[in-house]
Amino acid sequence: MTIPSYPLAWPQTQPRTDAGRRVHARFKVEIADTLDDLMRELDLLHTRDVVVSSMVALKRNGLPYANSPEPLDPGVAVYFDRRAGDTWKPFVIACDHYTKFRWNLRAIAMTVEALRTIARHGASSMLEQAFTGFAALPPATNGAKPWWEVLGVKPTDSPEVIRQAWLELVHIHHPDTGGDTKRMAEINAAYEAARENK
Repeated sequence: MTIPSYPLAWPQTQPRTDAGRRVHARFKVEIADTLDDLMRELDLLHTRDVVVSSMVALKRNGLPYANSPEPLDPGVAVYFDRRAGDTWKPFVIACDHYTKFRWNLRAIAMTVEALRTIARHGASSMLEQAFTGFAALPPATNGAKPWWEVLGVKPTDSPEVIRQAWLELVHIHHPDTGGDTKRMAEINAAYEAARENK
């Protein structure tokens, strides 16, 4: 599964927090420092293939551009693989509880740190139970349209044509431009399904 770091690929299994219910935090953090903390915590948890997905465009080195403004959608989803027994399994931790991206990012870093605390104190079965809730499960497909119908393309179209159709839909339906978050999630999920099948 290929997850984009931009725009935000919110996990379909987790409901979004209504914008009017988001809260103000008192974290005194900068985006770059918080990203460093998060990556360090994930490294100590022995993860791989980390993708931080949000509405903040990042440079190739994973850091935000200088003076990046806070996006209208402060949500962030961190996807990663973690060893579970003999195999690597995909997980996601997402947060949009706070009104700023940096605060939601900090909340995820603190969550990973708390999970590491559980591991340090030898409660391995409890840690695995906690990770069960973060499993990146595939979205339910009961009654869902196939990816090509959602994107308005043919299943035989080239990856370039599919990407262009996705970008056009993002431009129209993104919540930052007045679109609907559920529709945007459907579009992103369809694009991911298309990429997996190409």
